[in-house]
Amino acid sequence: MISESFKLDLLNRVDVVEVVGRHVQLRRAGANQLGLCPFHNEKTPSFTVSPAKQFYHCFGCGAHGNAIGFLMSYSGLGYVDAIKELAASVGMQVPEFQPRSPEEAQRREREGDLQSVMERAMEFYRGELKKSPRAIEYLKGRGLSGEIAARFRIGYAPDDWQGLRGAFASYDGKELVECGLVAEGEGKRYDRFRDRIMFPILSVRGAVIGFGGRVLEADKGAEGADRASPKYLNSPETPLFEKGREVYGLVQAREAIRAANRVLVVEGYLDVVALAQFGIGYAVATLGTATTPIHISKLLRLSDELVFCFDGDSAGRKAAWRALETSLPLATDAKPIRFMFLPEGEDPDSFVRSQGKEAFERRIGQARTLSDHLLGELRVEADLDTAEGRSRFLLRAKPLLGRVAAPILKLQLVKSVAELARVSQAEAEQLLEVRPTAAPARAAPPRIERSAVTLEWRLLVRAFAKPSLAREIDPGLLVRSDEDSGALKELIGLASGLQDPDALDDRMMADLIRDARHSEILSRAQAHLRMELKLEPEAAIAEFQEFLAALRKRESQEDQRLREKVLKGIATPEERARYLEQTGLQERGRPGEA
Repeated sequence: MISESFKLDLLNRVDVVEVVGRHVQLRRAGANQLGLCPFHNEKTPSFTVSPAKQFYHCFGCGAHGNAIGFLMSYSGLGYVDAIKELAASVGMQVPEFQPRSPEEAQRREREGDLQSVMERAMEFYRGELKKSPRAIEYLKGRGLSGEIAARFRIGYAPDDWQGLRGAFASYDGKELVECGLVAEGEGKRYDRFRDRIMFPILSVRGAVIGFGGRVLEADKGAEGADRASPKYLNSPETPLFEKGREVYGLVQAREAIRAANRVLVVEGYLDVVALAQFGIGYAVATLGTATTPIHISKLLRLSDELVFCFDGDSAGRKAAWRALETSLPLATDAKPIRFMFLPEGEDPDSFVRSQGKEAFERRIGQARTLSDHLLGELRVEADLDTAEGRSRFLLRAKPLLGRVAAPILKLQLVKSVAELARVSQAEAEQLLEVRPTAAPARAAPPRIERSAVTLEWRLLVRAFAKPSLAREIDPGLLVRSDEDSGALKELIGLASGLQDPDALDDRMMADLIRDARHSEILSRAQAHLRMELKLEPEAAIAEFQEFLAALRKRESQEDQRLREKVLKGIATPEERARYLEQTGLQERGRPGEA
């Protein structure tokens, strides 16, 4: 058995859009992603994936669940195998089930303590920036305003071997070393960051998890400056910080990424900040490491276009090729990945300051697609006017095309390679050992049609806004024998069996109801609230209380008979009006509710 804490950690690391997107071509539809349902044959997309709620739902066949449930249904995996596959995709090892150990509880508590330390350090650095005219002048010289510095919470680490003593009375404690703020060597303890502009690195939730420190270039020759210091110095790996998982500036860029539907990846912190200063707010930076699959997956979830920006020198070209190789298995048919190169000697910071926003965004518009860059680099290495050159071209292309997972993109690449190599498409497919794959057609499960909106259904839907609400319903009032009442009774039982049902988010709730006897009805109700009604929690709770009051009024046999007549459509207009008045539903009238 797998622990609940591990499942929660796993669902926090994976993204249902990414998991589904490996098998289903999705496109943005408002806040959600939309595609053809893989669980039944359809021509018009009705399969919706919610990045915010982290579950999927098909309005055609009722398929519903989280990332774990999708793998189970699509790949035919068992519950444990689906969790293992998901865990492997994000580098997690599934532990043998055991209750949360004291060590694990202590580790979680420790992480909270370390985040507090990082937050205090950030405030210290921000305070030191205000005291340093030299650091302020340096930032002004780079064209940065006070507003943009405040937005990115930029600070300054003083040129002091133990400057953090001013912020931490417990400077000699282990917390500062664990956070990577203080280093130890030769029996001494000293600040890792000294005389540097400090850029806080934030988690996706906005917590400070690391820092990047940049030297003040204007004072490289100043007395006491460390000439051997690297231009950028990042926090080391800590319990809070993994370089390969995080990018700089994502929290600040999120709204601009959504508005532009594009994310730009640059190499330096100052590049991100300078671009934001000039109105290009959708840029992020990797953290002193090569682009990783986790970086690409995370950014493709946020936008429909990913653009890498590199310097035009040989180092930039090599870095771009590494990013391309990493991107191949993650590229999709619907989301282009592009590569942008600046003139030699320029970086995004210098270019946007000298040429301006419009010139920079023109460069973005001219960026090469992944396919163009791949084929262009392969052509450079082979003389396509000779048979030997074309043979080399095919040999170089073979392993690269083998890594492309997107079927339509792979087909287009195969056609382009065949044309350049002067062979037929069939010959290219044979030489490259690629074959198109087609997902098997699946019959749609029977769909339940709802002929009338019951009071039980209304309560069931709104209970998902706050599952503890279900405990307020007296099961004795649920006298009907239909599926809505059965599902509502089951939800009451599930909520009553949990210590804190409101602690479950939508992903965990989807997992909880997956094996329920009325799982299909429960799943439909959860999806109806989140994806169709889209009620704010307060509104859903208020409506729940109104419908609960209506349920409590409906106790007499006469009332029950009246209600049955209304639901069957055989009530007279007078009976229908009396029923609506009694139940308080006269003014509800939500069009199209089902």
